[in-house]
Amino acid sequence: MSAGSPYHRDQEPAAETEPRSSLGCRRDHPAPTMTSMLTCSDYLLNLFELLAGDGTSEQLAQVPVEARAQLPARDLHRVERAGKLALRLRSTLDERRRHESELAALFDTAGDLARVRDPDAVLRAIVHRARMLLGSHVAYLSLNDSRAGTTYMRVTDGCVSALFQQVRLGMGEGLGGLVAQTARPYATPSYFEDERFTHTDDIDHAVGDERLVAILGVPLSVGGSVIGVLYAADRSTRDYSHDEIALLSSLADHAAIAIDNSRLLEETRHALVELNAAHETIREHNSAMRRAERAHDRLTDLVLRGGSLEDIAKAVADVLGGGIVVHDEDGTELACAATDSLPWPGRAVRQSRNSGRSVPWRTNLVCAALAGPELLGSLTLVGCHEPADADRRLFERAGVVTALVLLLRRRTAEAEERVRGELITELLGAGERAYGGLSARARRVGFDPEGSKVVLVSRCGNADRERLASTASRYVGQHSGLAGTHGDHLVLVLPGTDAGNAARHAARALGTSAARPVTVGGSGPVEGLDGIAGKYEEACRCLEALLALGRTGEGAALAELGFLGVLLGDRGDLSGYVRRTVGAVLDYDSRKGTDLVKTLRSYFEHDAGLSRTARALHVHVNTVAQRLDRVSALLGPDWRTPERGLEIQLALRLHRLSGDEQ
Repeated sequence: MSAGSPYHRDQEPAAETEPRSSLGCRRDHPAPTMTSMLTCSDYLLNLFELLAGDGTSEQLAQVPVEARAQLPARDLHRVERAGKLALRLRSTLDERRRHESELAALFDTAGDLARVRDPDAVLRAIVHRARMLLGSHVAYLSLNDSRAGTTYMRVTDGCVSALFQQVRLGMGEGLGGLVAQTARPYATPSYFEDERFTHTDDIDHAVGDERLVAILGVPLSVGGSVIGVLYAADRSTRDYSHDEIALLSSLADHAAIAIDNSRLLEETRHALVELNAAHETIREHNSAMRRAERAHDRLTDLVLRGGSLEDIAKAVADVLGGGIVVHDEDGTELACAATDSLPWPGRAVRQSRNSGRSVPWRTNLVCAALAGPELLGSLTLVGCHEPADADRRLFERAGVVTALVLLLRRRTAEAEERVRGELITELLGAGERAYGGLSARARRVGFDPEGSKVVLVSRCGNADRERLASTASRYVGQHSGLAGTHGDHLVLVLPGTDAGNAARHAARALGTSAARPVTVGGSGPVEGLDGIAGKYEEACRCLEALLALGRTGEGAALAELGFLGVLLGDRGDLSGYVRRTVGAVLDYDSRKGTDLVKTLRSYFEHDAGLSRTARALHVHVNTVAQRLDRVSALLGPDWRTPERGLEIQLALRLHRLSGDEQ
């Protein structure tokens, strides 16, 4: 509102151009004295000057009073009649000015609503204008809280009581309650004496603290419902006119429009927020769909191209941005991508299997890979405990793809197992047949028929025959070997040259899978395919020797059993035993022309005494010591131990009995 608006009640009246007396006369027209008398025209002119100069009603009424002492009756009648007309004109001018101020205030309020930026600022301006236009001590606006069932102060102007500004009333209480119930204005010249509305201690205490006496309240209506009340109040008795009530009602209508506009703006903002959120959700959903489609195409392509579990784990890790660990149904880790190895989350896998959905585990997510009700394995998404729904569905889809790959691997392994088992059976029963056809078939399953290989044998009972054969098939598949059953034996043929070490590794792996001790006898190495049958028989003798010695759950080669293997096996290899035990000494004597074998025999015959050995050989004791040092270099420093010494003595005795000793 402009500073020059008629709304401002404290606007200074226009300055008078001519000085006036206390009776309203101009100073160049002095008051009547004994020597100068004013005429009727002077008094009429004075009335016009007062009207033109915004003289007050009191000043206008004083002119006829002064004229009574100066004018004759005929002229006095004219002045009094002109005074009455001047007072009526002054009242009309004041009323028009008041209406102009009210219209200007309403016009400014409408302009505020048209330019609304801050609804609270508009409400404050309305309340302030109500106070100024009505000339009230206080103006305020209350709103209804339908949820809480109370009415609270929204805006106040002229209030000095903190209690009054913070008061919260029950619905229907006080003068405002009466206004809200009837949707009509109500005014009271004396609040505490008025019994038309419900008085409460809280309201009366707050009104008394503000020292209010007269109160006018008009309803704020939106859509036929009263949402609050606009008040004007005074700290003295006052009767509010119909014009004042109408003015306050007009301002209340503007306030209701401001509140409704605020509600509509808030709803619009809320709708825009929801629209933006929906747009963002749709955008994220579309992005997730495109991501899922790309991931599905990538995984499908991997399956069709025969991709490995490592390839699938890497693809899923790339898509989800986390590490992936794949385990089989027994908890053996099969693949790992973008993370370190993890223990098998068995409990979480069972929960996922029962629910058919992924489940949290520690700070990770676990999904069972199922083929119907059958558990084939599991996936663990590392470092992603609560992913988005789209990522969770993608992870679960990866579990389905993993189950498909595991199922294909199982079917392939079962087919290869049958082929490998058939190869084992045919190799062991080939006899004198040609091995050309078997060699081609061995190459088709990834087995090299030409290289060095070892043969391992274990005993399998009917109870765990199938499980042990399946485990053996997976084990040899990792080492490019063959596995199958022959009679009551499980036979493994693996590339390599160390039969004993291979037997120990196989015993541990098979025992872990079977959950019981598994004994493995080894033999080899052997070149080609035609020697496998013979090495199979040797491995069987080693197995029997291990069982006879009580070494259940261990693995060893026959050569590692020493003379016990020769004694316990049903077909001993005596010359081989001699060569393995003292061959190094025999070869040295042959090359150097020395007599270390004779020295060893005499040494053992004379209870390992150096002096007696020297006398028997007719040499110096130092010579015996030097020869035995050479034996230590050839056979190792432990040849003097009782167990090794017994094997050497048996080998020397077999060497003499064979007739090879000169």
